[in-house]
Amino acid sequence: MKTKIFSLLILSMAYISLFAQSDDKAVFEQYKLAINPKLDLDKLIVETGRFFLDRPYVASTLEINDQEQLVVNLRELDCTTFVETTFALALTAKSKEFTYDKFCRTLTKIRYRDGKIDQYPSRLHYFTDWIKDNTKKGLVKDVTKKISCDTIRFHDGFMSHNPDKYKALREHPEFIPTIAAQENDINQRIYNYIPKADVAAKANKIKTGDIIAITTNLKGLDISHVGFAVWVGKELHFMHASSTLKKVVISDKTLAEYLNGVKIHTGIIVLRPIEE
Repeated sequence: MKTKIFSLLILSMAYISLFAQSDDKAVFEQYKLAINPKLDLDKLIVETGRFFLDRPYVASTLEINDQEQLVVNLRELDCTTFVETTFALALTAKSKEFTYDKFCRTLTKIRYRDGKIDQYPSRLHYFTDWIKDNTKKGLVKDVTKKISCDTIRFHDGFMSHNPDKYKALREHPEFIPTIAAQENDINQRIYNYIPKADVAAKANKIKTGDIIAITTNLKGLDISHVGFAVWVGKELHFMHASSTLKKVVISDKTLAEYLNGVKIHTGIIVLRPIEE
């Protein structure tokens, strides 16, 4: 009886997984019908982001498998998966192969170190590592230095100091030294950033479709939130998956006002997507 119940449970889980995959493919097909791939990449990114407006915010959607593998979820998004998914879809739409398989390959390239899945530490967990890796791949350009001469050094360590908060690190403590080494590498770098008090004055140098990485004063972390810059008339706003509003939104406030309203936000790093 126990064996039968276990087998039914496995079949049920497999069914749910297949259903989710089928559901995401259906959303992808809806996206193909809704979008104009002839748009310039910056405008295409924003239109892709708008496609997800009001989509529910759900955290930890990548933490569902025992072994690290690509997770596609076009139905529920957190701030990072919103940026990665939107960017991957836009790049796919601009490519010569506008297919779901191409989207999955592009998402893998964006999300993983050197574009290769090799267990949990190969995922780009810290966004400053995401910046470094995707800059090296030629997918984004860090334009912050052209906007601001202010610099910042991070003191990452949250993951290695709090492994109990991560399912993969609880189950595979052997990954912790690798994560700690990645954190140490980040902590050796110096980044340009725009302090939040200066964002309003320098907003005219930020373009629609730029990726905005928000720096933080939270201990052990570098970037607390990410999204896209969107010009609405003459004002620069912020499109993101909001954990407060529990959905994808374009901020009612300007980007500068949004930053000033959150104590843990200290400034921004600006990344410009590059067409493959």
